[in-house]
Amino acid sequence: MPTQRPSRPRSPVAGPSSGPVTPFPIPLSGPIVKGFGRGSRELGIPTANIPLAGLSVGGHEEVESGVYFGWAGVNVDDEGRRSEAGGVKGKQEGVWPMVMSIGWNPFYKNTVRSVEVHIMHRFRQDFYGARMNLMILGFIRPEFDYVDKESLVEDIRTDIEVARRSLARDAYSTWKDDPYLLQFEGGEHEQEAAR
Repeated sequence: MPTQRPSRPRSPVAGPSSGPVTPFPIPLSGPIVKGFGRGSRELGIPTANIPLAGLSVGGHEEVESGVYFGWAGVNVDDEGRRSEAGGVKGKQEGVWPMVMSIGWNPFYKNTVRSVEVHIMHRFRQDFYGARMNLMILGFIRPEFDYVDKESLVEDIRTDIEVARRSLARDAYSTWKDDPYLLQFEGGEHEQEAAR
């Protein structure tokens, strides 16, 4: 059962300065699917969701519920257009910083565990069905329950800033160039991640 949000101040960064430590990095992959529709509409923080089955890539089904940070590779351009849907020629994919939640979302009393990724970039359109490859580099905090929506949004905004500062460090920023993030053809990238 998730605990209530603690009242103590949060650390400005997550993960050691030397870089990811076991079990990180964790690669995940999956198609972007419709979630509950709350990220953009209710919270003002859009998410790109992948099926929970994405956790099986690399054998990470039992990853702890909580908030994580890393990089997201998506086969869309900076506007959110896929190449087959008129995306900018020569720019059909990108890598962006991300913060993500894996869990039950106790504030909303979900009965299904979900993988919800906030890509730290403003896209002009949704891109359901696009492929997203994630490289999770660290753990920010456990999953909390909240007394109100405002407290939840405040914590998510803090998570975004913690992720931004954490990824700006050299030992984490270099992961942006990992080839796995932009391997979208077929399923070979998922097989590689499982090794």
